[in-house]
Amino acid sequence: MSSCSHLDQLARLQPPRLSQFVHREECTQCFDSQDDSQGIEVCLTCFNGGCLDPERRHALLHVSKLGHPFTLNVKRNLKPSAKRNEDEEPPAKMTKLSISEEREEDKYDYQTIVKCWQCDSSDGAEIREATEIPQIQALVQGVMQTMSSARQSEVEAWEEEILTCEHTLTLEQLATGPIPASGLAHCSSCDLKENLWLCLTCGSLGCGRHQLGGVGGNGHGLAHYEATHHPVSVKLGTITPEGGADVYCYQCNDSKLDPELATHLSTFGINVQTQTKTEKSITELQIEHNLKYDFSLTDDDGKAFEPVCGPGLTGLMNLGNSCYMASVLQTIFSLPSFQQRYGSLAQNHAAACTQPLPADCLECQMHKVADGLLSGRYSRPANYVASPGVDAMAPVFQAGIKPTGFKALIGKGHEEFSTMRQQDSEEFFTYLITALRRDGHKHKDGAEADATSVFAYGMEQRLQCNDCKKVRYRVDNMDVVSVSVPTVEKGKDADGKTLYEEVQLWKCLELLLGIDALKYTCPSCQKSVHALRQSKFASFPDVLVVQAKKFQLVDWVPAKLDIPVLLPVGDELHFTDNQLGHGLQADEIALPENETSPAALPHFNEAAMAQLETMGFPVIRCQKALLATGNSDLEAAMEWLFGHMEDPDIDEPIQPASSSASDFEPSPEQVSVLSDMGFTPAQARKSLRETEGNVERAVEWLFNHLDDTGEDSTPVTATPSEPVIGGSKTVPVIYKLKAFISHKGPSVHSGHYVAHIKVGDQWVLFNDEKVVKADDESVKDLKKLAYLYIFERV
Repeated sequence: MSSCSHLDQLARLQPPRLSQFVHREECTQCFDSQDDSQGIEVCLTCFNGGCLDPERRHALLHVSKLGHPFTLNVKRNLKPSAKRNEDEEPPAKMTKLSISEEREEDKYDYQTIVKCWQCDSSDGAEIREATEIPQIQALVQGVMQTMSSARQSEVEAWEEEILTCEHTLTLEQLATGPIPASGLAHCSSCDLKENLWLCLTCGSLGCGRHQLGGVGGNGHGLAHYEATHHPVSVKLGTITPEGGADVYCYQCNDSKLDPELATHLSTFGINVQTQTKTEKSITELQIEHNLKYDFSLTDDDGKAFEPVCGPGLTGLMNLGNSCYMASVLQTIFSLPSFQQRYGSLAQNHAAACTQPLPADCLECQMHKVADGLLSGRYSRPANYVASPGVDAMAPVFQAGIKPTGFKALIGKGHEEFSTMRQQDSEEFFTYLITALRRDGHKHKDGAEADATSVFAYGMEQRLQCNDCKKVRYRVDNMDVVSVSVPTVEKGKDADGKTLYEEVQLWKCLELLLGIDALKYTCPSCQKSVHALRQSKFASFPDVLVVQAKKFQLVDWVPAKLDIPVLLPVGDELHFTDNQLGHGLQADEIALPENETSPAALPHFNEAAMAQLETMGFPVIRCQKALLATGNSDLEAAMEWLFGHMEDPDIDEPIQPASSSASDFEPSPEQVSVLSDMGFTPAQARKSLRETEGNVERAVEWLFNHLDDTGEDSTPVTATPSEPVIGGSKTVPVIYKLKAFISHKGPSVHSGHYVAHIKVGDQWVLFNDEKVVKADDESVKDLKKLAYLYIFERV
């Protein structure tokens, strides 16, 4: 091979900085990886990863678009010693320890080749001299030694930043002398000797709460705080010689850091240097707690379900508490609208994409996930070998694809979805479709085929004053029908678990569409009156998503109740004109519009609103609590709610103060979000003024005022356009169950999510990377305990 004439240019490239992502594990546009026979081409300029597949050629596409001429081909193979350790199936969930302790160099041999694409524009020419040039070798070592993008995302997401608080920094102690030695100490209110928390103010020992990690506890530590208001406690058994331990501030209701922990413990005769950690930390308990919750992969006779592979039957590897995301992705990509939008319609996007790195483009990552799930290329059995003592005929599951890049991008900047903590699948579904709609406005070709539009419908609310009989109608855009499930206990099982009466799903829908009475300040009567409120569908979506809310508050934590919900015969929902609203009728008189319209209400914190509603609080109460506590702090809002439950006006509608668009000035960050969608800064600023900084409403305003340049010197409050309501008013409408997402565990923020999807005539269970045929009996039982139901219009 002739010498490369571009060595000087290559030698000037710099190794990756610590802050840069190095995409050496897999292609950023498909799931071809360094484990494949052709390996991955890592760009030595920007460290993007591209495949060499003869059809997709993502490495060549990157070189052609950006003109980055040098790549490092990376392949890896399991070492023989590591292969011997592959006898056991990987755990269903990754632990925090596995991220920090697993060493790739102990498991794999790597092969690297430096290539120049100027010398060979088709496949890249190997630069053999690269091994002799120190600057190039330093560049290669930098790529291989820097933490890969996937690993970096995992570690960052697992890192839970624990900070000090004013209560740990200003802790006052009451000297009471040494506490009993380990093994003799027990809770001051019961006989428990484990899960003990030491009050750092007075030395009282109290057992922890049972729900933390599922270990025994009667909550006497919390009771001690409620009686004394001593805020800070430390968990005995987690104290290390280095001075580490689980420290909890009850007043902040969060884990905290005590920088003077060793000194504070010495007050009670505890020398940290002599301590040995004997109990698991809160983080370890939470991980272990999630590990225990899994859905059975056998039928009632103990026979294993049959694994399946192929297009549309690809599993998603669990990244560590990511089952909420996997269940949602599997469900939406079972729908034709998503298959088409991010499959065939997105195939040509890569060539036209303006983002330098595909890893930063949501359209690219959605197409990557669609290709990974639907193509069938990655749906093949993994090379698992039965463990000792395990039936050699046990089913062989696929390895699944690893959606690390998608998770890192969709969760970027979000305080919850950027972490490895378990999340609520309905909250993620809502967040995802909102993000896709915002992103869709950047791609005019894709905006015409908005996949998320299949979920959109309108919900009409009718309000009538009981005195003057005048009415007001309001229609809200919705994507999920959230129904409360009535709770009726029917006894206990043999283990003491509460059993509940079965509830018909249609009964839950009737309650949602029923009439309720409330106190109301009538703008026509000019006084406080009673009013009747009723909700009906203003339109019906193509895909109806129903959330069954089965929660009650236990120690301020929303606990999930296993209330069986029964679907109608044939898993069908039938809606008629009786459930459809028709707006103001000829014989009705509208209430005057002299009060501020609902659109002028402030923008409420979405995450906090969703969590409060999940706990069962009415919408108006949630809004009032957030308004009263700064619209950001969930805990403060909950405290306010508990303290104002008996307020006579707690359920009266909020009367927003009038304001003008000129009172609000958007932040540069808000303007930047809209500018990134292709709008001018002037348009962005005006739309944000008109919507008081609500970015989602600003986007709608912009698309309703495309001719408005935003350049007028004085902001003008325009008459709001009629909102575009998705869905159809055609009735009758019949829906058939397509999929359902089930949850096993005591709370939506712990436990495990799976999806059941009807593929042809067969129900298929998607349990992370395990994809199996589901038998009718297991489906029948799990449907009753589902959390989200997805119905397709027939």
